[in-house]
Amino acid sequence: MRVTSPWAHGGSMLVLLALLAGCGGKDNAAAAPAGAASAPPQNVGVVKVRQADVPITVEASGTVTALQSVDLRAQTTSTVAQVFVKDGQNVKKGELLFRFDDRADRAALDKARAQLARDRASLADLERQFTRAKELKAQNFIAQNAVDTAQANFEAGQALVRSDEAAVQAAQVSLSYNELRAPISGRAGIVSVFPGSLVQANATAAPLVNIAQIDPIGIAFTVPETQLGSLLAATRAGELSVEALPPPGSAKGAPSIKGRVTAVDNLVDSSTGTIKVKAEFSNEARTLWPGQYLRVRVTLRTLQGVTVVPQAAIIMRGNERSVYVVGPDNTAKLVPVQLRQAMGEQVVVEGLEATAQVVMEGKQNLRPGTPLRIQPSGGAAAAGASAASAASAATGASK
Repeated sequence: MRVTSPWAHGGSMLVLLALLAGCGGKDNAAAAPAGAASAPPQNVGVVKVRQADVPITVEASGTVTALQSVDLRAQTTSTVAQVFVKDGQNVKKGELLFRFDDRADRAALDKARAQLARDRASLADLERQFTRAKELKAQNFIAQNAVDTAQANFEAGQALVRSDEAAVQAAQVSLSYNELRAPISGRAGIVSVFPGSLVQANATAAPLVNIAQIDPIGIAFTVPETQLGSLLAATRAGELSVEALPPPGSAKGAPSIKGRVTAVDNLVDSSTGTIKVKAEFSNEARTLWPGQYLRVRVTLRTLQGVTVVPQAAIIMRGNERSVYVVGPDNTAKLVPVQLRQAMGEQVVVEGLEATAQVVMEGKQNLRPGTPLRIQPSGGAAAAGASAASAASAATGASK
């Protein structure tokens, strides 16, 4: 009779279990990639990248200033006789605005002219005496000292006449102060005197009226010193343009006003980190008013034919920036990009093809190679509507 050891049966059982386990492991390993490949597609919202010309702009706060503004004050102490200007009137250079009581100055002028006439008559007599003295000296009837005396009297008479002529000119100048004319063309402010008012030749006295040039008009604003290099480069290249945005309270859809930069200050304000800039604008419609506060947009340069995507599509990981795009096989593809310019909700990037579709919604659940079920992004319409405003958004607003 043959005896079988129980250890032999146990060993056979262990070998059999090991073989079964090995077969099961191979089946599971083979099933894993098949399961990944058959994962359900992820729903994502996509937008197409745009190719556009993007202006690089800076927005700043500005104050409207008159290119020329003059406070008119009296240059003589007198009484106002006539007022020819009205509040808010448009005046031209040289136009008569005020006339003062000039009776005393006219009398002074007449007196100076009479003095001049008397001294000219005396000078004519001295000239005849000098001429006669020279003739008598030539005939040896008088001594040389008599001739010298006649010559001295004649020259003194000439000096006196010149003094009288200067006195007449001074009297004429004093008389001219009794008429106050517009030194520039512009718009008059509020007139502060009336006929019969006493005016004084005092620099600290209140002006009779202010005249400000309205058209063209200027706007003074400041830009951050970080934009100074771009500002000067654009100025040298002749590419710098500026526009005044519609002031608060303007009608909806009011257009901006184009202008030109006329001056950049010669120093940066170290306390604010800004530099002053002045621009000139046509103001025929009188929409800009001195002292008014508004926003100014300065275009430094224009990026030609660049790629624009929504800011929301950018994935930030440390210093790296990337986006998910739809691959040729409708799977997610992670593409690194370089940011060139931020513009509000849009951004200019490099590294994307012109036909790429960028994932905006659902990207948080994606991995490279994930199958995609594509649908238009819910924000695509909004992104398209804001494209024009994003293209002109400020890169560095001056608050």
